[in-house]
Formats: sequence, C-alpha cells, structure tokens
Amino acid sequence: MADIARYPLVRHLRGSTTTYVEHVRRGKTVRAGVGASFWFRPLSAVLNEVPADDRELPLLFHARTSDFQDVTVQATVTYRFADPATAAGRIDFSIDPDTGRWRATPLDQVAGLLTETAQQYAIDLLAGDDLTAATVGGVGPVRDVIAAGLGADQRLAETGIAVVGVRVVAVRPEPEVEKALRTPTRELVQQEADKATFERRAIAVERERAIGENELQTKIELARREEQLVAQRGANARREAEEAAAAGAISTEAEARRKVTLAEARAEETRLAGAARGDAEAAHVAAYRDLPEGVLLGLALKELAGNLPKIDTVVLTPDLLTKALAKFGGEAR
Repeated sequence: MADIARYPLVRHLRGSTTTYVEHVRRGKTVRAGVGASFWFRPLSAVLNEVPADDRELPLLFHARTSDFQDVTVQATVTYRFADPATAAGRIDFSIDPDTGRWRATPLDQVAGLLTETAQQYAIDLLAGDDLTAATVGGVGPVRDVIAAGLGADQRLAETGIAVVGVRVVAVRPEPEVEKALRTPTRELVQQEADKATFERRAIAVERERAIGENELQTKIELARREEQLVAQRGANARREAEEAAAAGAISTEAEARRKVTLAEARAEETRLAGAARGDAEAAHVAAYRDLPEGVLLGLALKELAGNLPKIDTVVLTPDLLTKALAKFGGEAR
C-alpha cells in the first residue's frame, strides 16, 4: 500500500520497490513506475497501484474421475503482473487518494480468475482417468497440465498476468475411499509383517530346539562319561583290593615262612645246645667218675658254696642257739 501524506490542497505519494504506481489525469498517464514518488492534487488525480512482486495463490478444489469418484486437488500457483499497465487497464487497481487503499478487491478478482482457469484444466485431465489412475499417477500429470494451461491461456496474457510456477501438493480421494484403497496395501503389509513374525518365531523355535537337543546330547554324554568314571573307579577299587589282598597274602606267607624258619633255627639251636650240654655233662661225669668219694664230696661242697648267696651278717638269737645246742647235745649223747 502506498504511503500518502496529506497537505492542504495537495497530497504526496511515496511508493515502494515492489509496487507499480500510475498517476492518471484527464485520461492520460502523467507518471508511472515502480518506486515512484510525486505530488498530486486529489480532486483531479486517478491513482492505480499494481503489485510488482511474485504472489502465491493457494488452490483447493474438487474434481470427479471417470468412475464418478470425488478427489481433492491441493496446489499453489505463483504469479506476477508482467505488464502492470495492462493489468491496471483490465482490472480495477485504483486507490483512494486520501488513504492509499484499493477501492475494490483486485487481488480477489485475480485469484478467482487463476483458480477457475487452473481448475478447468485439472478437471478435464482427471475426468478422463479413473480413481486408481488419478491417485497412482500422482501430482506430476496434474501439475504439468495446470502449468501448461495457465502458461498458454490467452486471457491471462491479455490481462498482463504471468504464471511463474505451479506446485501440486496432493490429489486425494474422500477419506472413506482413501481408507478403502489403503486397505489392500495395509493388509499386504500386515501379511508380510505377520510372515516375518512367523518366520522369526519359527527360527527362534528351531534354535530353541537345537539348543535343547544340544543340552540333551550334552547330558547324555555327561551321563555316559559318568558311567565310565564309576566303572573305572570300581575297577580301580577292585584292582586295589586284589593288589592289597595279594600283597597281604605274600606278606602273610613271608611272615609264616620267616616264623617257620625262625622256629626251625631255634629248634636246631636248642637241639645243638642240648647235645652240647649232654656231651659236656657226659664229659664232666666221666671226669668225676674215677675220683675218690672224699674228693667228690669236697667238690660238691665247693659247688654248693659257690651257688649260695652272699652272707654279710649272721644274727644268732637265743632261741636258735638253744635249739642248736640242744640238738648238738642230743647228738653227742
């Protein structure tokens, strides 16, 4: 919007770099340009202000496919006024000389023109396709047909409007229909997910079975080895007992033989000692056999005296002396 300063009898307009301002007086253009600034008289001046920048126009309209399904097209058209003077001559862009505001709604008129023009090209395209082709084909065909149609539209060119670009965001059916169209794909995806889940579970079960079999085989092998260990321990204990019994038998036999040998040696020793003593006694008796009786008596007394214990003190009591003297006296009588 232009900035208008009010003074007595005159006004001053200051435009911007994005607006085209045209000053018309008596049906002739006095001043025109982008970023213009000038003085004017409000009673004799006609002012037009046309935007010179790019404008974005969102579009949302409905179309019907060949199978009578309703679809919604969401798009955006970027446009600008390539010839502002021509646009000002075809559309009312006049502004109030006191406030600088548009007297009409020119941008709404341009928006309606662009919307209806773009809509007819999209409707013609979608009317020849069914719902599946329209939704599967995507936004590319719709965008191309709208851009080509707006670019070649004679009315837009005569109005001074140039279409810079077209963007189509979505071509969507009604929510119920879209949900129904999504169902087969959703079911297919769910089936694939279920299949993957079942396969994963099957693999997990197979792995658990393999683990269980390995554990069972391990237990069987441990039991078999434990059985072998018990048998080997029994054999070792039996062999130890046999070896101990054999060693005991050998030890007993050796001890018996030793005792027999010792007994035989002792018996032989006793026999030899007895024989030696017998020989000695026989020799001794033979030596005393021819001796006189008195000599033998003396030798006997000597032998007896040699075998008597040692007597250090002899105590003679009166009773003993009395008895000895009485016996001695009796024998004397």
